[in-house]
Amino acid sequence: MSLFDVLRFALRALLGEKLRASLSWIGIAMGIASVVVITSVGDGARRFVLEEFGQFGSNLLQVSPGKVETIGVPGVVGGTTHKLSLEDATSLRSIPGITGIAPNVFGQARVEHGERGRSVFVLGTSRDACDMWRIELSGGEFLPEGEARAALAVLGSKLARELFPDGDALGKFVRAAGWRLRVIGVASPRGQVLGWDFDDVAYVPVASALDMFGREELHEIDVSFSHAELADEVVASIRTRLSERHDGREDFTLVTQGAMLEMFDRVLGALTLGVAALGGVSLLVGAVGVLTILWISVGERTQEIGLARALGASAGTILTLFLAEATLLSMAGGLAGLVGGLACTTLASWLWPSLPLAPSFGYALAALATSAIVGLIAGVAPAVRAAALDPVEALRAE
Repeated sequence: MSLFDVLRFALRALLGEKLRASLSWIGIAMGIASVVVITSVGDGARRFVLEEFGQFGSNLLQVSPGKVETIGVPGVVGGTTHKLSLEDATSLRSIPGITGIAPNVFGQARVEHGERGRSVFVLGTSRDACDMWRIELSGGEFLPEGEARAALAVLGSKLARELFPDGDALGKFVRAAGWRLRVIGVASPRGQVLGWDFDDVAYVPVASALDMFGREELHEIDVSFSHAELADEVVASIRTRLSERHDGREDFTLVTQGAMLEMFDRVLGALTLGVAALGGVSLLVGAVGVLTILWISVGERTQEIGLARALGASAGTILTLFLAEATLLSMAGGLAGLVGGLACTTLASWLWPSLPLAPSFGYALAALATSAIVGLIAGVAPAVRAAALDPVEALRAE
């Protein structure tokens, strides 16, 4: 019997039991569709995070006060209240391989010009932040070199537009937290990156920000280095330098950009795997449906099987016929689930353009192959039962 004949007989048998066949492949379709949708969300979120981090440039690391491994919160048992100072940041500039240091202090304040005002984040940083965070200017210049106090400000595009509707902000003065600041630059529009609105912020020298917010310590120190291969060496040098300045105590945390990406990737991967496993439950339900319908089919088609054996069909042919039915049934569910999953992701992308969705055809093909394998496995027991029937006894069956 040719492959075409096998598929034709299998398809005819399934069409004869449309209701039961439909109930079986729907379970498989739901499982495949859920896998396609969930993996699309997971891959889309992963790409979104990579793109967001990419906007900050590469080869970056962050120094934060306190140890992540400690238990509790600063000031409580197990925590730490040691600080990062502006002098700590300055001391890192002499480490080989480091190309930029951005000590950061931030707070919220109302920035005003005349009768106009807007409550925004004020970020105290250094000139290196311009290259480190890839900030482009539509006019003027960024903050001056060094960490000296200066009554200067660089405005985000949205803040500049709100305070100066005529577009002429350079050289004008604004007030923020009691300080009178001269505007020396306006940043180009950029939008939000990792929840931070770069268009609605004011940049000031870090030393001025410390006085403005009444702080003695930095929130963090961002560091850039020349090559990714230097990451471990730079981390070790920073750890040694700051430990020496902190009386031999490592009361700070170093996190590289690569480590951040790995952490996000692990979290997203675990979530994707966990939720996709729920789709496996639907596949299991579908497999039980395939097993049930074929098992019942063997009992109902006993005479048919006996007649086929009497006409010369071998046990292997009967086995092949029932396995073909199981495979076709599961493939029908797999294809329906694949089309449904891709349709759902396409519709969601159209309705919510900001939703990070990235359908993975690799996952889709793997899910389709899995559905065929599931159906094949589920059809083994009924197929073996059908092939093992005695031809004479099968012909006598009613």
